[in-house]
Amino acid sequence: DNVDLGDLMFSLCYLPTAGRLTITIIKARNLKAMDITGASDPYVKVSLMCEGRRLKKRKTSTKRNTLNPVYNEAIVFDVPPENIDQINLSIAVMDYDRIGHNEVIGVCQVGNDAESLGRDHWNEMLSYPRKPIAHWHPLAEVR
Repeated sequence: DNVDLGDLMFSLCYLPTAGRLTITIIKARNLKAMDITGASDPYVKVSLMCEGRRLKKRKTSTKRNTLNPVYNEAIVFDVPPENIDQINLSIAVMDYDRIGHNEVIGVCQVGNDAESLGRDHWNEMLSYPRKPIAHWHPLAEVR
C-alpha cells in the first residue's frame, strides 16, 4: 500500500580529500498531516549507519505548523574514503510533539545498500566529488 507521505529534497556532497560527507536538507513537500490541526511540526533526523549500526545522528531545526517546510540546513559527517562504501544514511522526517513522543512521518535511505533512487543518488554523488547533487526522494513508511 503506497501511502503518500510526502517527499524530501536533499543534496549530497562528498569531499574525498577531506573525508567529508555533507547532506543538505533543502525542503519537504506534501508531508502527511500528523496533528489534529491538519498540519505537522516536522524536523529531519539523519543517521549515519554502518552495517546496520548507527554511528552518529544529527537533526535539523523544527519547522512549526507546516506540511511544506524549508530547511536549507547542512549536516556534515566525517567519513574517510576507505569507509564510504560501507556507509548508509538513514533519513527520517519526524513530527515534533510537545506531549508524548515524536512520530515518524516517513523515511528514506541513501547509500550502497539502499534501493533504486537512494542508491542512484549515492552513486551520482560518488561520481561527481565536491559537487552537491540534489534530488527529491519519496518518503516511505517505517518497516
